Amino acid sequence: MTRKFLPVVAACLAFAAAALGQQSKPEELPTAPEPQPAAPAPVATLAGGVVIERASSQALPLSIDEAIARGLEHNVRILLQKQNQRSVHGQVLEVKNNLLPSMTAVAKTSTQETNLAAMGFRPASVHIPGFTGTFPEIVKVDVTSAQLNVNQQLFNVPAYFLYRAAQRADDVASWTMLNERGTVALDVATQYLRALADSAEIENARSLLKADQVVLNQAQASQDAGVGTHLDVLRARVQLQTQQQALINAENIFAKDKIALNRLMGLPADQELVLTDQAPYAEFAALPLDEAMKLAFERRKDLRSLESQTEVADRTLKAVKYERLPSLSFDGYYGVIGETHGLYHGVFTAMGKLTFPIFQEGQLRGEREVGQAQLSGLQQQVRSLKVTIEQQIRSAMLDVHATDEQVKVARSNVELAAQALQDTTDRYAAGVDDNLPVVQAQASLAAAQSRLVETLYQYNRAKLMLARNTGVVETQYRTYLGR
Repeated sequence: MTRKFLPVVAACLAFAAAALGQQSKPEELPTAPEPQPAAPAPVATLAGGVVIERASSQALPLSIDEAIARGLEHNVRILLQKQNQRSVHGQVLEVKNNLLPSMTAVAKTSTQETNLAAMGFRPASVHIPGFTGTFPEIVKVDVTSAQLNVNQQLFNVPAYFLYRAAQRADDVASWTMLNERGTVALDVATQYLRALADSAEIENARSLLKADQVVLNQAQASQDAGVGTHLDVLRARVQLQTQQQALINAENIFAKDKIALNRLMGLPADQELVLTDQAPYAEFAALPLDEAMKLAFERRKDLRSLESQTEVADRTLKAVKYERLPSLSFDGYYGVIGETHGLYHGVFTAMGKLTFPIFQEGQLRGEREVGQAQLSGLQQQVRSLKVTIEQQIRSAMLDVHATDEQVKVARSNVELAAQALQDTTDRYAAGVDDNLPVVQAQASLAAAQSRLVETLYQYNRAKLMLARNTGVVETQYRTYLGR
């Protein structure tokens, strides 16, 4: 009787393992900053009750806190994990019911008319001493009954361990859900920072475009005054058009990244966004490796999920082991039965059942081998993940340190490139040189500004990855970003 519940626990374990395997990154915690209330977007209801949210006619102001909160509420991966969690919880209830009393009430009434002659019964064939009456050949019987049935497992060790395993399977689904929340929080925050970097690239491109237009105007004025050359005008115009192309490309990338951000938050793709935050930059106080490892072992949801899966496999293996023990159960009922509108009389049955497994050794050994293999595999995964966590934390710390230094160098390069551009522009305005050095200096400044924007994005992303690898990105991303 217990063995039929083994596939339920196995299904819970398989779901948790599959859900965890889909996570390419480690995870986080449940709380997130509350978003500011915004006007609800209009929706459209399709056939079958499917609701589709439409883009608002006004741009949606969005901070990084609001973006993460929206992602944790509307991201499709979160919604799917919630349904999978409900599915596992339902399977756990099925296993739990095996240990609880099963009680059903049955009431029924029936009317039956029987032709005794058609069944071979005739009054002449019945001889009862002292009876002089007659038997009707057509008999009508009305019967009504009501009874209460009870079933209870009195002693079933495998069922108990299967229930304990199912409890841990429910925990696996919960940890997997939290792990997915951390993944979504990281993805949304990273995409928001990517969009901020795109916006900064657009602003840089526009500033350089204005500077290129000034250089072109100066070259044209010099040529008109007879002190410049047509070559200077051509150089300035080429540089202006090159910068126009860069601006168009930056605006296109920004638009596509906002679409990706909308997708992560569960918003319509054409919803216009206004990013209200600026790309943060703050020195990050280095976290000692031993403290980071301790924090990760406590807060990493993928690790906790694997540990819970290990407990599921261990308890399932114990259930298989104790299937050799006898099981004791009770079945019975009490009720009344009688002729409808007549007299009723009580009836009952009480039955105890003791079951011994005999000649099932091959099946029991096979189940034990399968359970032991699952348990050993999960234990190896736990050990491997702990080593991977250390590798991830060390790599993330190196990335944080390296990108921080790169940001400092990039800022210095921007200042130097801006000074070089100013010097060459002054020389050209004074007629000391042509505009070739100006064009080159502008290209150097554009490259320096792009490197600064990219390194700042990489620095913030590295800090988010460190928060993710220590298991706290969802609750402490503001601290790691220095906001």
